[in-house]
Amino acid sequence: MTEQQPIPPIPFEKRRFESTAAWYDRFRMPYDEAVLAWTARAVGLDTSCRVLDLGTGPGSLAIPFARLAGEVVAVDPEPEMLARAQRRAAEAGVVVRFVEGSSNDLSVAPGPFRLATMGRSFHWMDRPATLASLDALLEPGGAVALFASRTPNAAPWWDMAREIAGRHVPEGLTASRWRREPGWIPHEAVLLASPFAHVERYATIRRERIDLDHVVGRFFSMSSTSPKRLGDRRDAFERELRETLPSLARDGMFDGIVETQVILARRG
Repeated sequence: MTEQQPIPPIPFEKRRFESTAAWYDRFRMPYDEAVLAWTARAVGLDTSCRVLDLGTGPGSLAIPFARLAGEVVAVDPEPEMLARAQRRAAEAGVVVRFVEGSSNDLSVAPGPFRLATMGRSFHWMDRPATLASLDALLEPGGAVALFASRTPNAAPWWDMAREIAGRHVPEGLTASRWRREPGWIPHEAVLLASPFAHVERYATIRRERIDLDHVVGRFFSMSSTSPKRLGDRRDAFERELRETLPSLARDGMFDGIVETQVILARRG
């Protein structure tokens, strides 16, 4: 049997999230702070430690970790995301050093760091190369933490919304399509083949109730259904969501289950 060859990284596109920043900030599932607190305890994070947040977006991880660490350096290639993150940090009363850049060149964030965090961003990177770079930046006892929020049991309204999206999204590469390719290697396997081969997972599960505006905004926060990608299909997509989904709501709200998880990887 021929061994399946891994597929290359998703091609880097600097402005991929340009039109999603406002939507991402307001409508993406937040990370459960209990999961962040567990991670901080697991790596012995305190105010003497530094954290590197890669693909920070609107600061969803950088801002809460700024309350737990001495310094947070947050990196993202999208200026709109960084501007929004800076405003959010100021509103939260925390100090974060935001840097425009990407995992392709981590010279913009000199180490050492106790913890490197990534929230819904690792799949966009050259993962083995990023981990090799982090091996040089993380101090002894340091760790890599991959955060995600997902719906382990998709609700009928979400399935319908995704079906509608499938009719409107232009052809071409999306992250979800890339990860369905036969040669895609799961994050866990990539970590086990890296210097950070001691891998564990922690998660919490909660209920969520959101309204129709929130559902629409969540789709616009995704690169695959961003306003920029949808282009002149955007209005038709939104109209079909708003016409179809209300029949699947309960008292005007959409119920779901959200899992926040972290994969924590330390040197083996």
